[in-house]
Amino acid sequence: MKNVASVQPHENEWGGMKISMIALGGVVVTGLVVGVSVGGCGTNKSSTTSSPGSATASATSGTTSSPGSAPSADYTGLLIKDTDIVLPGDTFTAEPPTQNPNGQPGAAILFTNQNDTRKIGDDILVLPDADTAVSELDEEKAALGNVVTGGTLAPAAVGTGGTMVSGTSPDGSRAVTVLLFTEGRAFTNLEFDSPPNDPVPPGFVVDVGQKQDTAIKTGLR
Repeated sequence: MKNVASVQPHENEWGGMKISMIALGGVVVTGLVVGVSVGGCGTNKSSTTSSPGSATASATSGTTSSPGSAPSADYTGLLIKDTDIVLPGDTFTAEPPTQNPNGQPGAAILFTNQNDTRKIGDDILVLPDADTAVSELDEEKAALGNVVTGGTLAPAAVGTGGTMVSGTSPDGSRAVTVLLFTEGRAFTNLEFDSPPNDPVPPGFVVDVGQKQDTAIKTGLR
C-alpha cells in the first residue's frame, strides 16, 4: 500500500504503518501511511512494515513531493489536534504535521504523551474516490500482521469499514493497537503504541478515531 504513515521522516522505534502512523503503523501511509503501517496508505504497501511512528512520526513538517511536481492540496487541516486526545493521566503533544507524506495526497502526524511512553500515529491518505479508499483499507488489513501480532481483527464503530486490532509489535517490545477506516475518499490509519504491559483502552481508540472521522467529514470536500 502506499505508505502514508510512514512518512519517512524520522524512523524511530515506534514506526509501524505503511504509512502507518507511527509510521504507526506505518500510515507512511505506508505506516497510519498503510502504507500508513498500518498505516498506510495506498501508495506504500510497506506501510504495514513501518514502525508506529514512521509515517506520523516521520512527520516532519513540509511536503515530500518530488521537485517539479505540481502543487498538491494541503490536507493537514484534516488532522485532529492534540487537544482532541483525552486519556486520564496523559497529555499528548503533536509534532509538526507532514503534508503529502511520501508524495502521496494526504497528511500524517505523531502525538506523544508527556512521559514519551505512548505514541499515536495518525495517517490520512486522500484517494481518487471511495472505491479506491476501500481497496486501500483491504490491502492494509491484509498486511496488519507486519505491524501487530497476537490480536484478532474486530469491527469498530468508526467511519466506513472500521477495523481494529490490538496485540504486540512483532518483536514484543510494545503494545500496539491499529484502527483502520475510510471516510468517503479518505483512508485513515491510526496506530497506538505503548509499553508491552500497558495497552491503550479500546474505548479510547474508538473515541480518537471518531473525532478523526468527524474532522475528515467536515474538512474534505
